[in-house]
Amino acid sequence: MKQELLSLILPSRNEAEGLRRLLPELVTLLPDAEIIVVNDGSDDNTLAACTEFPVRVISHPYPKGNGAAVKSGARAANGDVLIFMDADGQHKPEDIPALLEKFKEGYDMVVGARQSGSHAGAHRAVANDVFSRLATWMTGQPVEDLTSGFRVVKANKFRTFLYLLPNGFSYPTTITMSFFRAGFSVAYLPIHTPRRATGKSHIRPTRDGLRFLLIIFKIGTLYSPLKLFLPISLIFFFSGLSYYLFTFVTQHRFTNMSALLLTTSMLVFLIGLISEQITMLIYKDSD
Repeated sequence: MKQELLSLILPSRNEAEGLRRLLPELVTLLPDAEIIVVNDGSDDNTLAACTEFPVRVISHPYPKGNGAAVKSGARAANGDVLIFMDADGQHKPEDIPALLEKFKEGYDMVVGARQSGSHAGAHRAVANDVFSRLATWMTGQPVEDLTSGFRVVKANKFRTFLYLLPNGFSYPTTITMSFFRAGFSVAYLPIHTPRRATGKSHIRPTRDGLRFLLIIFKIGTLYSPLKLFLPISLIFFFSGLSYYLFTFVTQHRFTNMSALLLTTSMLVFLIGLISEQITMLIYKDSD
């Protein structure tokens, strides 16, 4: 049986110090793998750091975002299996063999799930827990870490959804929900991420707060929109019905507020129904 070629993709923006620490370990650990560093418009010594090691470098002329770097790496990779990890030192190379062993059990994607005690801001830990719980409810499958960027995946199936991936920081959410919706096999492996070794995070709570909130809606619309819209529709329906009963008993009339709530309920349901049909069309070519 032909051995599958591995391509390891490192999206990097101003992570020269991290790369100098990480690349020697990766080259030693995966001597036969294709290692690709995607330089996302860095203005530090990232390029110089990469020339010290046998790696491919793809450079963006300006910062396009983590998701854009991931897509560039996936398009350029020659491997049958893609490994994605961060270049800032939070993902440990010694976890890669365990991810690959799990992957060989027949999964289409294996994700490193950060465990309690892993370094993350409190707001990010809470947000990730909310996202993961919502995704678990939507898919009916355990989703242990929806936003982890440390993963092993089949290249051909990953590329199927490249057009859906955003250029920003929510690409892990998008690809995970896409895999579940397409019926591909996804597994999680516990990992521990230490404190960021170098550089600084490019995520800004204020700027990205709205984006993280929108992830919640993306989770629903990428998997089963009706499962998200139906409860909202029912809330409006029963609110309108309850308010109508109240005003009928107390005022003997049907109010504008009752009409507005009931109409909104119907509109939300119809939007969910249309979204469900659109989602089915998005995934019609996945195999």
